[in-house]
Amino acid sequence: MNHFPIFMALEGRRVVLSGGGDAALAKLRLLLKTTAHLTVVTADAAPEIHRWASEDKLTLILRPQEPGDALCAALFYAANEDDAEDARVAALAHRDGALVNIVDNLADSQFITPAIVDRDPVTVAIGTEGAAPVLARAIKADLEARLPATLGPLARIGKTFRKAVDVLPMGAKRRDFWSAFYFKSGPQAIAQHGENGVIPALETLLDDHIQTRTKAGHVDLVGAGPGDPELLTLKARNALDKADVVIHDRLVTPEILELARREAVIIDAGKEGFGTAMAQDDINDLIVSHAQRGLHVVRLKAGDPTVFGRLDEELDAITNAGLPYCIVPGITAASAAVAGIGQSLTKRQRNSSVRFLTGHDTRGFADHDWRALARQGEVAAIYMGKKSARFIQGRLLMHGADPATPVTVIENVSRPDQFTLATTLGELEPTLTQADLSGPALTLFGLAPRAAVAAAQTIPLQEIAQ
Repeated sequence: MNHFPIFMALEGRRVVLSGGGDAALAKLRLLLKTTAHLTVVTADAAPEIHRWASEDKLTLILRPQEPGDALCAALFYAANEDDAEDARVAALAHRDGALVNIVDNLADSQFITPAIVDRDPVTVAIGTEGAAPVLARAIKADLEARLPATLGPLARIGKTFRKAVDVLPMGAKRRDFWSAFYFKSGPQAIAQHGENGVIPALETLLDDHIQTRTKAGHVDLVGAGPGDPELLTLKARNALDKADVVIHDRLVTPEILELARREAVIIDAGKEGFGTAMAQDDINDLIVSHAQRGLHVVRLKAGDPTVFGRLDEELDAITNAGLPYCIVPGITAASAAVAGIGQSLTKRQRNSSVRFLTGHDTRGFADHDWRALARQGEVAAIYMGKKSARFIQGRLLMHGADPATPVTVIENVSRPDQFTLATTLGELEPTLTQADLSGPALTLFGLAPRAAVAAAQTIPLQEIAQ
């Protein structure tokens, strides 16, 4: 992001524009919506600019710009539609200390003016950093159609009522009040009685919320999917949007955490196999203590919370505390992994079942029915299997598995840096150690990538061995 979006306070401040033609008119129509003191400096102004000056909407100086014309200006626009003149006046404005925008010259501008959807005081700014103005206009048109004209009056009247709402506890209680106002009682009041009906509706709604007992906290146990934000379910996205507290594990990607409410408290409760970890009892206490304060807690787990997520221990703590909860399933890593290599977990005449295994548990390397898994055609998705790979390899070979059985290890499943390592059971180690994978990985036993995917994404075994 080369341009950081901000909303600048312009009330009572100077904004100076140099130019008097079509480009100047386009900017002035936008700037006249602000409460800034506008000054236009040009030797030749369009009739519309003269009219605005006669109506005291701006100050017009009929001459070319001179040093000092932009002194104390917050913003300066060069809109002469002449490269040499725009460069000259921009240099003068720079020396006067103003932030400078040269119309249609992104490279030499200090700021840009976005496309704007105006529902004063609600303002939506849309910028593409000059890359796609047509796209910005399309987004603006879509938002204009979606946002009702009554949104501005509701927000303006609601702003005057904010102090009165301070009687409600901060957090979910206040958010519930404003949500009910903006999306239900407010629009109903303005539709039935116009703007005069909004304040009575606010007062009635506030009385109802004061008399309503504070709601108990709530816990959502949410699957964040394998890492790609686009694989997040809509229900998970909605939970993040409502959360007061997000308690996440270490495999949840920053891109997904970015989707949480800005005001939400984000707590890293990460665990790492055979490494540092927050104790599960401490995580349980975190979930319960925040929810008991009436907060909406999202326990955010990579993949699906019902797959090797210690979900039952957290549910026991939540239900023992008498708290309501909801489980929001996510796409588990195995599903995303096989999709990434162009395969499926089950296939007719190959395997009619698939096993989800963990490489280690709380006691160390996990033991399984190795004899059954070693049979021809078996398929397993092995979670947390990197550090236990040699153990798994040895157990399967010991129980008669074919050393040529394909094994695929996928690192950073579904993420931009996904890496696929195709090997066999007999070569799994030391091949995996030599590959030196640092990210989370899932092992697919009994599956190899399709030829096209393998050619594009895998490193040949002989290259790893060198």
